[in-house]
Amino acid sequence: MPNSVRQRTSLGGSSLDEARRRLVFPLDYPSLDEARAAAARVAPSIGVLKVGLELFVREGPRAVEIGKELGLDVFLDLKLHDIPATVAGAVASAAALGVRYLTVHAAGGAEMLRRAAQEAARSRDLILLAVTMLTSLDEADLAAQGIQGSASEHVVRVAQLARAAGIHGFVASPQEVPALRQALGPGELLVTPGIRLGPGPDGARADDQKRIATPSAAISAGADLLVVGRPIRDAADPLAAARSIVQEIAHTLHPPR
Repeated sequence: MPNSVRQRTSLGGSSLDEARRRLVFPLDYPSLDEARAAAARVAPSIGVLKVGLELFVREGPRAVEIGKELGLDVFLDLKLHDIPATVAGAVASAAALGVRYLTVHAAGGAEMLRRAAQEAARSRDLILLAVTMLTSLDEADLAAQGIQGSASEHVVRVAQLARAAGIHGFVASPQEVPALRQALGPGELLVTPGIRLGPGPDGARADDQKRIATPSAAISAGADLLVVGRPIRDAADPLAAARSIVQEIAHTLHPPR
């Protein structure tokens, strides 16, 4: 990952502060008011707010403003996948909103990825993330699409395509992170959804995701940013749940001697 991108991720600092900046909370709520209230509740223990399709389609750029109000980075998760000119225009629009992270589909092809990377490079702050394979899919789903090989092989293949096009951030499940880290080296930014907590009531429920792991396992595997939704959102005390995850991340990054 180029030094300019590494600096813009700002993942250093004290143990707890670094861990907090690695935690991404998705605003998977049907209304702006619900999303704003939830974000404010957990803001002290998270670093990034993720705005996905449901909220952005309903509320548009107003959803991005929640991050600015709380002083948090915004991850706009639109998984752009269209013809190169259309995706390049969408990247420019996202950059104008001031978001830090934006997703594009690695399956969009070399030219689409190249145009997206060129457009993102015009912004000082925007970091593109190539989505390698949705966590709702498994190898049976790949086979049904005529894609041969394992999930890890497919993820590495499309990530290498995206990197060759100029993208240095990648979204992959915890199960593919080790193979990605080995293939891409220590410098690239790896973002991991599919995070579930350890044993306990509903702690390890997969819901609609098939390839999951605990925060500690994902960090140990080489992930940089962890997207944690339901374990925080559905907790009796969301802030306490987020704080516990931050502590787990910090402990994994800097184990006691």
